[in-house]
Amino acid sequence: MPVGYSIRIDLSDRKLTLYRDNRIVRVYPVGVGKLATQTPHGDFKIMNKVPYPNSYRGGPLTVYGTFWMGLNKLGYGIHGTNNPASIGKYVSKGCIRMYNRDVEELARMVRIGTPVKIRA
Repeated sequence: MPVGYSIRIDLSDRKLTLYRDNRIVRVYPVGVGKLATQTPHGDFKIMNKVPYPNSYRGGPLTVYGTFWMGLNKLGYGIHGTNNPASIGKYVSKGCIRMYNRDVEELARMVRIGTPVKIRA
């Protein structure tokens, strides 16, 4: 029986790797938390998926990019960005930032409940 998708985020390499049945499907560059607001380490799950999240989260039109996938750690998620230059850097308030096209692609493949492992 297939295992399905899972996500591993390597904070030191600033990469998100998507697995299916324990095989690498895609590797995406990401922006992660800065020193003062580090991305949490641990095992999480995707709890919700929201296209064009800014209207739902009360933020300016482009702060969270074109898609938000919330984790089961309140206030943290994987989302797009209006600042593509931030990808690959330590810049966020703890969330995982992706290029909008990448987060949209990822969101089409994973389901709510997908495991997310975040490691240093």
